[in-house]
Amino acid sequence: MLESDYRAMRLAMVETQLRKRATEDQQLLARMEVVPRHCFVPHAVRHQAYADHPLAIGDGQTISQPYMVALMTALLQLKPSDRVLEIGTGSGYHTAVLAGLCGHVVSIERHPRLSEQARACLTQLRITNATLHCADGSLGDPASAPFDAIVVAAGSPRVPPALSRQLTDGGRLVCPVGDRKQQELLCIQKKGDGFVTTSHTPCIFVPLVGKDGW
Repeated sequence: MLESDYRAMRLAMVETQLRKRATEDQQLLARMEVVPRHCFVPHAVRHQAYADHPLAIGDGQTISQPYMVALMTALLQLKPSDRVLEIGTGSGYHTAVLAGLCGHVVSIERHPRLSEQARACLTQLRITNATLHCADGSLGDPASAPFDAIVVAAGSPRVPPALSRQLTDGGRLVCPVGDRKQQELLCIQKKGDGFVTTSHTPCIFVPLVGKDGW
């Protein structure tokens, strides 16, 4: 398939799956129009890279549905100066989207193979404002905290306490919370010593495995 074909599929994805349905944030939509999602999926399923569903990427993990990537990113309300923590690098696609909307992304993945593949994809695309680690994502990255925004691409039985402690005042944390079969997408904003929580949509993510997850 030609790059022009992928570009046409990408533009169609934004128009039919994301605009109006997920977000009207023009900067976010523009970013998702240019990030080559097909570069982040296995060759065997590249023809499905812009379809309205998640795709398997190995090690029992998936690349999230484009709609879910857009919705979660929109809820973060990113500013160009923001420092973002991503839990669950996966393929690195969401990392690439985030990197174009904020100052710096720290992304954590527990599977070494996926972390290395994501690093290679980001390097190929010349994305330099992302730092990748292989570690227990449920614990976040205390050494680099606090963060203006945190996004968790895995379902957790609760909002991981270690992550909520790593937010700046006014910071936003987006996380799927529920059981292993289905979760609710929550957005938690830190307000002084407390948190304001809003619920958004039912969702299904792979489990957040770690000390503060499953």
